[in-house]
Amino acid sequence: MLLWLGRCIGPASPAPRCVAAFLGQCAVESAGFHKLEEDLNYSASRLCQVWPNRFPDTEAADDCARHPEVLANRVYANRMGNGDETSGDGWRFRGRGLIQITGRVAYQRFARATTLSLDQTVEYAATNAGAAESAVWFWSANQLNTLANTWSLDLLTRKINGRAEGMAERTRLCQAALDAIRG
Repeated sequence: MLLWLGRCIGPASPAPRCVAAFLGQCAVESAGFHKLEEDLNYSASRLCQVWPNRFPDTEAADDCARHPEVLANRVYANRMGNGDETSGDGWRFRGRGLIQITGRVAYQRFARATTLSLDQTVEYAATNAGAAESAVWFWSANQLNTLANTWSLDLLTRKINGRAEGMAERTRLCQAALDAIRG
Protein backbone atom coordinates (compact mmCIF):
# COMPACT_ATOMS: atom_id res chain seq x y z
CA MET A 1 0.00 0.00 0.00
CA LEU A 2 2.81 2.44 0.76
CA LEU A 3 4.20 1.95 -2.75
CA TRP A 4 0.76 2.82 -4.11
CA LEU A 5 0.67 5.84 -1.81
CA GLY A 6 3.92 7.16 -3.16
CA ARG A 7 2.97 6.43 -6.74
CA CYS A 8 -0.67 7.44 -6.65
CA ILE A 9 -1.46 10.04 -4.00
CA GLY A 10 1.60 12.18 -4.35
CA PRO A 11 5.16 12.61 -5.49
CA ALA A 12 7.88 10.08 -4.77
CA SER A 13 7.83 11.28 -1.15
CA PRO A 14 4.22 12.18 -0.37
CA ALA A 15 3.70 14.95 2.16
CA PRO A 16 3.29 13.67 5.73
CA ARG A 17 -0.18 15.23 6.00
CA CYS A 18 -1.34 13.41 2.88
CA VAL A 19 -0.18 10.03 4.13
CA ALA A 20 -1.53 10.66 7.64
CA ALA A 21 -4.93 11.84 6.39
CA PHE A 22 -5.16 8.89 4.02
CA LEU A 23 -4.34 6.38 6.76
CA GLY A 24 -6.64 8.00 9.32
CA GLN A 25 -9.58 8.17 6.93
CA CYS A 26 -9.05 4.59 5.78
CA ALA A 27 -8.85 3.41 9.38
CA VAL A 28 -12.27 4.84 10.13
CA GLU A 29 -13.94 3.75 6.89
CA SER A 30 -12.67 0.16 7.29
CA ALA A 31 -13.27 -0.15 11.05
CA GLY A 32 -9.58 -0.20 11.88
CA PHE A 33 -8.62 -2.01 8.65
CA HIS A 34 -10.84 -4.96 9.61
CA LYS A 35 -13.86 -4.52 7.31
CA LEU A 36 -13.46 -4.42 3.57
CA GLU A 37 -17.18 -4.63 2.82
CA GLU A 38 -20.09 -2.59 4.11
CA ASP A 39 -22.44 -5.01 5.88
CA LEU A 40 -25.31 -2.61 6.63
CA ASN A 41 -26.63 -4.79 9.48
CA TYR A 42 -28.23 -1.98 11.49
CA SER A 43 -30.89 -1.89 14.18
CA ALA A 44 -33.95 0.30 13.56
CA SER A 45 -32.70 2.93 16.01
CA ARG A 46 -29.28 3.07 14.30
CA LEU A 47 -30.94 3.48 10.90
CA CYS A 48 -32.73 6.54 12.27
CA GLN A 49 -29.35 7.99 13.27
CA VAL A 50 -27.52 7.19 10.03
CA TRP A 51 -30.33 8.07 7.61
CA PRO A 52 -32.69 10.39 9.51
CA ASN A 53 -34.31 11.69 6.31
CA ARG A 54 -35.14 8.19 5.12
CA PHE A 55 -36.03 6.76 8.53
CA PRO A 56 -37.56 9.48 10.72
CA ASP A 57 -38.64 6.93 13.34
CA THR A 58 -38.07 3.27 14.18
CA GLU A 59 -41.39 2.25 12.65
CA ALA A 60 -40.21 3.57 9.27
CA ALA A 61 -36.95 1.62 9.70
CA ASP A 62 -38.46 -1.72 10.73
CA ASP A 63 -38.53 -3.24 7.22
CA CYS A 64 -34.82 -2.61 6.74
CA ALA A 65 -33.56 -3.27 10.26
CA ARG A 66 -31.21 -6.28 10.31
CA HIS A 67 -31.85 -6.85 6.59
CA PRO A 68 -28.64 -5.57 4.95
CA GLU A 69 -29.57 -6.38 1.36
CA VAL A 70 -33.02 -4.80 1.65
CA LEU A 71 -31.45 -1.74 3.28
CA ALA A 72 -28.74 -1.32 0.64
CA ASN A 73 -31.22 -1.65 -2.19
CA ARG A 74 -33.48 0.95 -0.60
CA VAL A 75 -30.98 3.62 0.50
CA TYR A 76 -28.76 3.38 -2.59
CA ALA A 77 -31.59 3.11 -5.16
CA ASN A 78 -31.59 5.67 -7.99
CA ARG A 79 -28.36 7.22 -6.73
CA MET A 80 -24.73 7.04 -7.80
CA GLY A 81 -25.68 5.41 -11.09
CA ASN A 82 -27.64 2.62 -9.42
CA GLY A 83 -30.99 1.40 -10.70
CA ASP A 84 -34.18 1.32 -8.70
CA GLU A 85 -34.72 -0.69 -5.53
CA THR A 86 -35.65 -3.87 -7.43
CA SER A 87 -32.48 -3.79 -9.56
CA GLY A 88 -30.31 -5.06 -6.71
CA ASP A 89 -27.68 -2.43 -7.54
CA GLY A 90 -27.68 -1.01 -4.01
CA TRP A 91 -26.47 -4.29 -2.57
CA ARG A 92 -24.21 -5.14 -5.50
CA PHE A 93 -22.49 -1.76 -5.44
CA ARG A 94 -22.42 -1.21 -1.67
CA GLY A 95 -19.27 0.10 -0.06
CA ARG A 96 -16.10 -1.92 -0.42
CA GLY A 97 -12.42 -1.27 0.11
CA LEU A 98 -10.55 0.80 2.66
CA ILE A 99 -12.48 3.93 1.63
CA GLN A 100 -15.69 2.04 0.85
CA ILE A 101 -16.30 3.07 -2.75
CA THR A 102 -20.05 2.94 -3.30
CA GLY A 103 -22.39 3.04 -6.28
CA ARG A 104 -22.30 1.79 -9.87
CA VAL A 105 -20.58 4.94 -11.18
CA ALA A 106 -17.67 4.64 -8.73
CA TYR A 107 -17.21 0.95 -9.55
CA GLN A 108 -17.33 1.69 -13.29
CA ARG A 109 -14.68 4.38 -12.89
CA PHE A 110 -12.51 2.07 -10.79
CA ALA A 111 -13.00 -0.73 -13.35
CA ARG A 112 -11.70 1.54 -16.13
CA ALA A 113 -8.67 2.45 -13.99
CA THR A 114 -7.85 -1.21 -13.32
CA THR A 115 -8.87 -2.56 -16.74
CA LEU A 116 -10.99 -5.20 -14.99
CA SER A 117 -14.59 -5.91 -15.89
CA LEU A 118 -17.27 -4.42 -13.67
CA ASP A 119 -18.00 -7.81 -12.08
CA GLN A 120 -14.31 -8.44 -11.46
CA THR A 121 -13.94 -4.99 -9.92
CA VAL A 122 -16.76 -5.57 -7.44
CA GLU A 123 -15.07 -8.77 -6.24
CA TYR A 124 -11.57 -7.26 -6.32
CA ALA A 125 -12.51 -4.29 -4.14
CA ALA A 126 -13.31 -6.69 -1.28
CA THR A 127 -9.83 -8.31 -1.36
CA ASN A 128 -6.88 -6.92 0.59
CA ALA A 129 -5.08 -5.77 -2.56
CA GLY A 130 -8.25 -4.40 -4.15
CA ALA A 131 -9.28 -2.63 -0.95
CA ALA A 132 -5.97 -0.78 -0.84
CA GLU A 133 -5.89 -0.08 -4.57
CA SER A 134 -9.48 1.18 -4.63
CA ALA A 135 -8.73 3.55 -1.75
CA VAL A 136 -5.65 4.95 -3.45
CA TRP A 137 -7.56 5.23 -6.73
CA PHE A 138 -10.43 7.10 -5.01
CA TRP A 139 -8.00 9.44 -3.27
CA SER A 140 -6.14 10.21 -6.47
CA ALA A 141 -9.22 10.43 -8.72
CA ASN A 142 -10.84 12.91 -6.32
CA GLN A 143 -7.62 14.92 -5.84
CA LEU A 144 -7.81 14.69 -2.06
CA ASN A 145 -4.19 15.71 -1.45
CA THR A 146 -5.24 19.36 -1.64
CA LEU A 147 -7.58 18.95 1.32
CA ALA A 148 -5.08 16.75 3.16
CA ASN A 149 -2.24 19.25 2.72
CA THR A 150 -4.35 22.02 4.24
CA TRP A 151 -5.52 19.61 6.98
CA SER A 152 -9.16 20.27 6.03
CA LEU A 153 -10.31 17.05 7.66
CA ASP A 154 -13.97 18.07 7.74
CA LEU A 155 -14.09 18.71 3.98
CA LEU A 156 -12.00 15.62 3.32
CA THR A 157 -14.42 13.51 5.35
CA ARG A 158 -17.39 14.91 3.44
CA LYS A 159 -15.71 14.00 0.12
CA ILE A 160 -15.11 10.46 1.33
CA ASN A 161 -18.20 9.77 3.43
CA GLY A 162 -20.78 12.26 2.18
CA ARG A 163 -21.19 13.75 5.63
CA ALA A 164 -19.07 14.51 8.68
CA GLU A 165 -19.68 11.09 10.24
CA GLY A 166 -17.22 10.22 13.02
CA MET A 167 -15.25 13.46 12.89
CA ALA A 168 -13.73 13.14 16.36
CA GLU A 169 -12.39 9.66 15.60
CA ARG A 170 -11.19 10.69 12.14
CA THR A 171 -9.35 13.69 13.55
CA ARG A 172 -7.80 11.57 16.30
CA LEU A 173 -6.58 8.89 13.92
CA CYS A 174 -5.30 11.33 11.29
CA GLN A 175 -3.42 13.22 13.99
CA ALA A 176 -2.02 10.00 15.48
CA ALA A 177 -0.76 8.96 12.05
CA LEU A 178 0.81 12.39 11.50
CA ASP A 179 2.49 12.28 14.92
CA ALA A 180 3.87 8.80 14.15
CA ILE A 181 5.18 9.90 10.75
CA ARG A 182 6.87 12.97 12.19
CA GLY A 183 8.31 10.89 15.03
